[in-house]
Amino acid sequence: MKLIRRFFRLIFKIILWFFILSIGFTILYRFVPVPITPLMVIRLWEQAWDEKKDIRLTKDWVSMSKISRHMPQAVVAAEDQKFLDHWGFDMEAMEKAWEGNKRGKRIKGASTITQQTAKNVFLWPNRNFVRKGLEAYFTLLMELLWSKERIMEVYLNVIEMGDGIYGIEAAAQTYFKKPAAKLNRSEAAVIAAVLPNPRRWNPSRPTGYIRGRQSWIMRQMNNLAPVGMGN
Repeated sequence: MKLIRRFFRLIFKIILWFFILSIGFTILYRFVPVPITPLMVIRLWEQAWDEKKDIRLTKDWVSMSKISRHMPQAVVAAEDQKFLDHWGFDMEAMEKAWEGNKRGKRIKGASTITQQTAKNVFLWPNRNFVRKGLEAYFTLLMELLWSKERIMEVYLNVIEMGDGIYGIEAAAQTYFKKPAAKLNRSEAAVIAAVLPNPRRWNPSRPTGYIRGRQSWIMRQMNNLAPVGMGN
């Protein structure tokens, strides 16, 4: 019995510390830049073991006031058109994805910008039930403790935008030789177009497929109400 009590006491302490640390870091990141993410560490490890690659980590945190207003509009159009209205989950998109998967169809993921930010900041990229559960937990935390503008700011600063390139400022400087504040609608749309696979596609050398996505995103940007973030 004593061994069982010790076991449950240990489990209780682990759970308690998990909640303390997770809530604490979520509150902290509401105010300070995220210094590094699990994905950045994973990519650095992969680069270190690949003799053909140089170790590269390019990122430069910028506030929303230094990001073109076209960029949040573009990622909302491309990734999550209900971003301003939901509480972290797009239930309609999730239902469509679930029904499509049951029929054996490959449906575009239903992850919202908040879910993607939770995954990028706190978790690892693999897909399994544990990670998805933690993703839902951190998504709720962020929606409760952060504003929509802060979620967008963090998303645009930590998202992978190329091999060793993270955040919109690094992407703007690398691909268009200009700061994120100076990106125009077309440039913002083509960056958003490559986000599903940023290590495969290059915004400065778009394929025909990416050009098609860029055009679609720009049409969606015209149809959406202004997101109202950025300069």
